[in-house]
Amino acid sequence: MPNIDLRGKRALIAGVSDAGGFGFAIAKALAECGASVCVASWPPAMGIFETMLRRGKLDEARTLPDGTLFDFEKVYPLDAAFDTMDDVPAEVKENKRYAERGDFTIQGLADGWKNDFGDGSLDILVHSLANGPEVALDLIDTSRKGYLAALSVSTYSLVSMVSKFAPMMNRGGSVLSLSYLAAVQVIHGYGGGMSSAKAALESDTRYLSYQIGRRHGLRINTISAGPFASRAANATGVVNDYIEHYAQHAPLQERLTQEEVANFAAFISSPLASGMTGSVVYVDKGFHALGMSYN
Repeated sequence: MPNIDLRGKRALIAGVSDAGGFGFAIAKALAECGASVCVASWPPAMGIFETMLRRGKLDEARTLPDGTLFDFEKVYPLDAAFDTMDDVPAEVKENKRYAERGDFTIQGLADGWKNDFGDGSLDILVHSLANGPEVALDLIDTSRKGYLAALSVSTYSLVSMVSKFAPMMNRGGSVLSLSYLAAVQVIHGYGGGMSSAKAALESDTRYLSYQIGRRHGLRINTISAGPFASRAANATGVVNDYIEHYAQHAPLQERLTQEEVANFAAFISSPLASGMTGSVVYVDKGFHALGMSYN
C-alpha cells in the first residue's frame, strides 16, 4: 500500500493561532508525513500562541504517534486583510500587538518567505483562515462593510496568497483551502456574508486551478469540512447545534474530528493525489449528500 511520504517537502499553513482548529491539525499531519512546516499567525493572537509553544502548553498537541514532538520551522505574522503595508490603517500599525511584528501583510509574508528560503522552496500552501465580523447576523441584516470584510479575508486572501507564492513553489506543488457546506446550501446561522465568501472560495478554486496549473504546474483543491468547534467556528454562536445535527442525521452518525480532516489534507497535498485539482471534496461524514434525513 502506498504511504504518504512528504520528506523533503516544505509547507506553509496560514491561519494557525492555537491547537484547536483544522490548521494546527493539518500542520501536525503534514509533519507526521515528514514535511517541514511553517505557520502564519494572526498578530493579535500570535503572542499568546508563541508563549504557549515556549512554555510547553502545546506539547501534548504536538506529540506525534512515535512520541516525538514536531516543531514549526518558523512562525510568521499575518493579517490577511492587508496585501501591503500601504493598505494598513494607522490605528492598526500603531496597535501594540502589531507594531513589533514588522510587515504582517500578505506581501510581507511572501517577502519574508523568499528571504528565508528563496525560490523553489515551497511545496504545500494551506489557506486555513476566515473572518466574518458579522457572522452571527442573517445575510439580510449584514452591512456592506461586514459583507466585504468577510470576502476580503476569507476569499480574496487566497487569491492574493496564490498570486504571490505560486512563483516560489515547486512544480507539482499543492494549494489547499477550507470551505463549508453553506457555500451551496442554506445553513441557518451562518451569516454575515460568510456563505457568500465560501461560495466565492469554491468558484475561485476552479478558476485558479486552470491558471496556476498552466502557469506554474501547481494544483489547488478545497476541503468542505463538516462542523467542528474551533475558536473561529464558535463565533457563529450555533456551531454546537450544527455538530449535534450532523451527528444525528449524517450517513455516518459520528462527530467529525480534526484528524479526519487533517489526514485527508495530507493525502490531497501529497503526490498520491497528483491527478486532483480544481476539486471541492467533502469531509463531513456524508452529510452533504442528503436531501432529507431518515432516522
